[in-house]
Amino acid sequence: MSEYTSYDLIEWGKPFEKRKNTLPEPKGAKVLVRVTAAGLCHSDLHVQKGYMDLGEEGRLTFAERGAQLPMTFGHEVAGIVEAVGPEANSVKLGQQVLVFPWIGCGECEACQEDRESDCMAMRIIGLKQKGGFATHCLVEHEKFLVDIEGLDAADVVPHSCSGITVYNALEKMGPLRKGEWMAIMGCGGLGMNAISIARAMGFDNVIAVDIDDAKLDAARDMGATKVMNSQRDDAVSELQKLADGRLMGVLDTFGGASTGRIAVRALSKAGRYLLVGQAGGDFKMPQVWLPQKAMTVRGSHVGNSPQLHALIDMVRAGKIKQMPIERRPLSQINQAVEDLEGGRVTGRIVFQPDETE
Repeated sequence: MSEYTSYDLIEWGKPFEKRKNTLPEPKGAKVLVRVTAAGLCHSDLHVQKGYMDLGEEGRLTFAERGAQLPMTFGHEVAGIVEAVGPEANSVKLGQQVLVFPWIGCGECEACQEDRESDCMAMRIIGLKQKGGFATHCLVEHEKFLVDIEGLDAADVVPHSCSGITVYNALEKMGPLRKGEWMAIMGCGGLGMNAISIARAMGFDNVIAVDIDDAKLDAARDMGATKVMNSQRDDAVSELQKLADGRLMGVLDTFGGASTGRIAVRALSKAGRYLLVGQAGGDFKMPQVWLPQKAMTVRGSHVGNSPQLHALIDMVRAGKIKQMPIERRPLSQINQAVEDLEGGRVTGRIVFQPDETE
């Protein structure tokens, strides 16, 4: 009986462990993908710890969200179609595909409208279904695969998470008028993609904000018009100055108390604060500011399948600048987690399983 290798979390807060598994045979419209690229997302760090920081409300554990151990995590997955179920007819053996991981219940109104990210009972690949930190990944239906023939799997795999997450948020942000500015807070994997995709979507005035000058240099390369290191006492006034007093949008890819505090204070009247990052903690502001500043504070969760197709079309058209990708063997997953936690990663780490795993 054939086997495949995975690097699973066996116990919350512990390192990932190598395991051997029986290779599944796809039934129905399921598809078996041989993984060639699996991105390491910052949310995978929360998953490994086993909880998310709710500030004064305590913690939300992944066990409470329905995750069970042992589990193969990893939700940014691309690879080669290795086997298909008898009802799958839109993909072919040997085809290179990108996996859409944000699978909903399939029955609610959100799912029927292809708004999977609004589903209240999501069955996410890499959280509730086995994910991509493995040599193989079984996808429950061919409709969750996007053709990426001719593209580099490691380059495009982050779009299945960081790409469509910021794409979704930028659509919610809406267009800015000439002379208005937007700040993107955090220049990690989400932030780098946000800068590139924002420019491709027509946002011309983008200020990148981070605490790491090296990441700010990379942000300039990705297309940021201006940059600001937020480790300064006058961060709010400096951000307003850089935006010529017209900061109308903030996309927060970090999502901590520090970025939230700067955002709501720097925004101009009628500005929009979009939050996708999940560093955690408490978001605090004087409630009267909402009406007085006519401010919009809005969260946005991952993205939807039509957006992933649209994003890959933009990649094919050469509209999106490629963010930095660091390729590593999947066997180095635990060192990679340490490096990401320690802030030693610019862009995205993408794992490439070894043929001998």
